[in-house]
Formats: sequence, structure tokens, C-alpha cells
Amino acid sequence: MTGKRSAGLLLYRRAGDGPEVLLGHMGGPFFARRDAGAWTVPKGEYEPDETAWDAARREFQEELGLPPPDGEAVPLGEVKQKNGKVVTAWAIEADLDPATVVPGTFAMEWPPKSGRRQEFPELDRVEWFGLDRAAELIVPAQTAFLDRLAEHSD
Repeated sequence: MTGKRSAGLLLYRRAGDGPEVLLGHMGGPFFARRDAGAWTVPKGEYEPDETAWDAARREFQEELGLPPPDGEAVPLGEVKQKNGKVVTAWAIEADLDPATVVPGTFAMEWPPKSGRRQEFPELDRVEWFGLDRAAELIVPAQTAFLDRLAEHSD
């Protein structure tokens, strides 16, 4: 069996001191009190019958509640996260107001073994960060996407 695969879009915009990227803070109780390693490219899993590109655009819509922006898609390749998931991402230059985000939700049993299901936002915050700050916050394996974007932006 192959591992889980995820795809996403990393929005970037040009700022005075270099590019800024739009990251989402993972929602739910496990990440509520964490910052470092709890931010991610807006992304989601997909099945073999869907292309990574189609999944990235669909997941952007599902996670942020906004249509994915048009524009040149810069392939950032793949990374393998610590949990074994392979993530594919593209960068698109676009500006987005985080206040317009309407995140999708997921349900899980919480507290554990309580028998109660609660709903949580997929992403509970969305913010713009410079590349250095983003590297401190993003899921560690995804820092490669930031490095590849920086190479493209030079």
C-alpha cells in the first residue's frame, strides 16, 4: 500500500523585504497551543483517480472557502513529511485578505473516549509571513517549499 498523498497551493506576494507566503494554522485541539510546526500550506489528501493539481485547487477551496487564484503556477515539487505523507505543492502569486477566509471544518471525537463529536475548523488562522518567519512556523518538511520559492523569486 502506498502512503497518503496531499496537494496544495502556496500563495505568495512580493513585499519590500522579499516574498511573503500565506500559511494556515492547523485547526483542532492538537494544535491549539502550538505555533512552531503547526502552520502549513493549505492542502489536503487526494485519491489516485484525481491529479495532484486538481486536488490542490479543490483543497484550497475547501480549506479556505475561496476559489483558488488564477495565475502562473510554479511547481515546488514534493516533500515527505515525518508522518510519511507525501505533499506536492505549487506557488501562485496572488494577494488574499485573510479576513475573507471561511475555513472548512472536520469532526472528531473530543475529548478522547468521550463519545462526543465536535467540529473544528480545518485551519483556525490564516496569515502572511516573510520567508524567515514562515520557516520557523511551518511543518518542518514543508520548509523545502519555501526554499524552492525563494530560488524562483531571485
